[in-house]
Amino acid sequence: MKLYGINDMARVDCAGCEGCSVCCRGMGDTIVLDPFDSYRLTKRLHKSFEEMLDDCIGLHVAEGVILPHLLMAGEDAHCVFLNEEGRCSIHEARPGLCRIFPLGRSYEGGELRYFLLEECPKEGKSKVKIHKWLDTPDITKNQQFLISWHRLRGKLREKAAATPEKSKEINLLLLHLFFVQPYEKDADFYSQFEARYAEVLLKLSETEG
Repeated sequence: MKLYGINDMARVDCAGCEGCSVCCRGMGDTIVLDPFDSYRLTKRLHKSFEEMLDDCIGLHVAEGVILPHLLMAGEDAHCVFLNEEGRCSIHEARPGLCRIFPLGRSYEGGELRYFLLEECPKEGKSKVKIHKWLDTPDITKNQQFLISWHRLRGKLREKAAATPEKSKEINLLLLHLFFVQPYEKDADFYSQFEARYAEVLLKLSETEG
């Protein structure tokens, strides 16, 4: 499997997809949101995380950790944000997993890199630099955030597995600190995340034993 860095080029550009929307249907609970996704959606929709849970976000358990995901709707199980023209109605605030497709993420060796997925049926894709395809401001900060979030999820999974009696407490802490508790919309997201990251690590260390 070939891995790409953000300055590498890969054949991923679908020329705007032209309303294909195959990757926006039948995805179940796999479009998992991270805190930055949630932050962008709350700003775009002018809703709190709890309000989004009413109509566009669900919760599921993945390896002992509760995480939010985009909801699918209708007989064809399409993303709730897909409009009648087969286009994304929140494209500028779309989640990271949608943003990188048809790429997947690899955290091998503690380094974030990308690889090509096989699911996209579009032919004749053109090459583009990965960082341009990701279309994310402050890309260096974003990459470090993703690595930190991946590590934290690993720590939480290990903690929940080692102390199942504390699994509910751990999950409530995760949801509250990183999703339910609002972020200041005019302040730097990454600084706020780092403060919460340090807080949750401290709380986890306090529950050791």
